[in-house]
Amino acid sequence: MLSLYFDEDSMDQALIIALRARGVDVISAADAEMLGVSDLEQLDYAKSQKRVLFSFNRRDFYRLHGQYLAKGKSHQGIILAKQQRYSIGQQLRQVLEVLNSKSEATMINNIVFLS
Repeated sequence: MLSLYFDEDSMDQALIIALRARGVDVISAADAEMLGVSDLEQLDYAKSQKRVLFSFNRRDFYRLHGQYLAKGKSHQGIILAKQQRYSIGQQLRQVLEVLNSKSEATMINNIVFLS
């Protein structure tokens, strides 16, 4: 199963706790002592830890994804969701669906938009 890294914008403790209760390996920016760093540093950190980045910051991480690819760099994958659009239960189901349907290899350099 994929390992996740929740950036500073998406550190909803209820969702993280629910994912951990279901056996998902997930850490937050707070856990990693990455609070207050740039989005690029967040993505670099997730890559260095072989974790898929989860964020509500759709615009910036979509842009960073394009910049990574343009420079020939790779990342472990990005999951983007709209902030406050879905309940914790809906977010949980959508994230688990991604984790159960995607392999590490299929997530590399890809973005999944939760809808």
